[in-house]
Amino acid sequence: MDLRSFSLKPFPGEGDGPALKITGTIGRRADTLSLGCALQGNLSELAIPAPEESPERKDRLWEETCLELFLGEEGSERYWEFHLSPAGHWNVYRFTSYRKSMREEPAFAALPFRIRTEPGAVTVSLNLDVGRIIPAGTAIEAGISAVLRSVTGGRSHWALAHPGPRPDFHRRDGFTVKIPGD
Repeated sequence: MDLRSFSLKPFPGEGDGPALKITGTIGRRADTLSLGCALQGNLSELAIPAPEESPERKDRLWEETCLELFLGEEGSERYWEFHLSPAGHWNVYRFTSYRKSMREEPAFAALPFRIRTEPGAVTVSLNLDVGRIIPAGTAIEAGISAVLRSVTGGRSHWALAHPGPRPDFHRRDGFTVKIPGD
């Protein structure tokens, strides 16, 4: 598997928050896309949901601290948005083009991801059967982002790139990781 390393950057101008870094790796082997991501630093100022005993598919996870993964097929306007909450909740949405026709993606009844929390770090790992939505051999454009909510209620937006004047993870020019088809 050809793993690509990444580092997320906060959106400029959202204020000075705690000293944090978000790094990880993403790669693909056949129909499995693997993502590993670590949030490290002074986490005491962040509102990080506690793990739930029975996590489920939920809407509006972007209102709290969560990791987001965007996947698009190279040469197509359609894309998918994955939400992974530290509580274990998740969701996957499908779009026909930029912010158009948002629907829950029925190809996934669950997401196989793990969350590990320890002092100063939260790690997320996901092994996704991407073949359920993107045909084998098709190149993928990926965007990786995070919404961090502070204990005081403020939010910061982290991404590979921030190509617009405001945080907008749906912009295709922010899907900067290119993963070739096998």
